Amino acid sequence: MVPTKVFLTKGVGVHKDKLASFELALRDAGIEKCNVVCVSSIFPPNCKIISKEEGIRELKPGEITYCVMAKNESNEPNRLISSSIGLAIPKDNNQYGYLSEHHAFGEKGERAGKYAEDLAATMLATTLGIEFNPDIAWEEREQVYKSSGHIFKTTNITQSAEGNKEGKWTTVIAVAVFL
Repeated sequence: MVPTKVFLTKGVGVHKDKLASFELALRDAGIEKCNVVCVSSIFPPNCKIISKEEGIRELKPGEITYCVMAKNESNEPNRLISSSIGLAIPKDNNQYGYLSEHHAFGEKGERAGKYAEDLAATMLATTLGIEFNPDIAWEEREQVYKSSGHIFKTTNITQSAEGNKEGKWTTVIAVAVFL
């Protein structure tokens, strides 16, 4: 099975029980009715990115649904948590791209998202033979990647939250769902 479509979604859940917190995050993301199976980080060739709304309409209750998921959780009051999926797509649709998962504590969403995006782009760049300096800032490397003519698009989806003030479990997820 090679997926032909993907959509990005995210969610947050809060509950006294850790598992219920995860369930609420899945509900917030709109994928609670599926049996999610996490896979590694290859973006299939010729895979089309669709909207979350379109993707959710295609899901059937109980189906096995493959995804790349970043998940983080905490029951520490006020602890900042984030999870992010980065995506890097090659210009040639017949080649595969990369998805990355990043889970962080104490990192705001924007920073976590940039890190995940950078990680996916770096993995793709190394497979394409693009030379770059890993010590320069993401914004500079992003320009090198895109100007190489090999990387068409990079993006991310990120969910961050502060741990519940009463010590309930807080779960954040970011997900690339394959169809």
